[in-house]
Amino acid sequence: MRASQAFGVAVCYNIGFQDAPGGEEEREEPEKEEEKQPTDQASPQEKKGKKRKSVTEKPVPAKKKKTALKSQTECFMAQEKKEDEGEKKPKKKRKKKKKTITDVLATSEPKPGSPGDLQSLVLEHFKDKRSVIELEELKLQDSCFVTSNDLTHSLSSYLKEICPKWAKVQKQHTEKSSVVMLIVCSSALRVIELIKQLTTFKGEAKVLKLFAKHIKVEEQVKLLQKGVTHIGVGTPGRLSALIEKEGLTLPPLRFLVLDWNWRDQKLRRMVDVPEVKGDLLKLLDTGILKDCREGKVKVGLF
Repeated sequence: MRASQAFGVAVCYNIGFQDAPGGEEEREEPEKEEEKQPTDQASPQEKKGKKRKSVTEKPVPAKKKKTALKSQTECFMAQEKKEDEGEKKPKKKRKKKKKTITDVLATSEPKPGSPGDLQSLVLEHFKDKRSVIELEELKLQDSCFVTSNDLTHSLSSYLKEICPKWAKVQKQHTEKSSVVMLIVCSSALRVIELIKQLTTFKGEAKVLKLFAKHIKVEEQVKLLQKGVTHIGVGTPGRLSALIEKEGLTLPPLRFLVLDWNWRDQKLRRMVDVPEVKGDLLKLLDTGILKDCREGKVKVGLF
């Protein structure tokens, strides 16, 4: 009995020993299978770390990169095209400057003044300031004018033509604070030039310069009161001031000569300078136009 029991125990021991490796192998196989499984079955912490890495380090797909590059290049090309279009646009044309009197006269021959020029100047100036009846009174007939200068005369030759009996007229004038002939020009320098040109015409007549430069009105009033003056050469502004202050009286006046055709360095006539033109029209309105209409004064355009 004991021998059979021992034999049975040995047999069982051997069987168990043989089965044990198989059992170990069976136990080890799941572990191997676990090793073969993907890392997706990692712990939650590891998954979180991987998710963060995947968020931060997501690779951009190649297609998206290409589309992004294409859009950038298209935007860049569009900007270049816009710039090119902007460059190709024609620049705004500058406004043409209005032609001045100097520009016009530099390309054309100056024409001598005529009685119609003075008439239109007077009517244009007073048309908004006078009634229709008053404007009719300002109109001058052709008989009020003497021959105009045709740009061939000097001052002396012109005055000899319009006043051939000057010696007689000169002797008949005896009143102070007045003149027989009044020559009107635009500036003090022009006054001096014209006085020099009077040498062959004036004879023994007394000539007085009547302009505002360096000479006060009161001084000129005194000069006119001292003795008889035959010819006055001056600017319209100063002549108007003398008439207003009664330093110069108009009844003895017989000839009014306007330095109409002369032009300055800018090719402007006396009536082309706004200030001088205004003073001239004011001078004519002091009573000279009225005397012209009545035939007392003759107007000449030099």
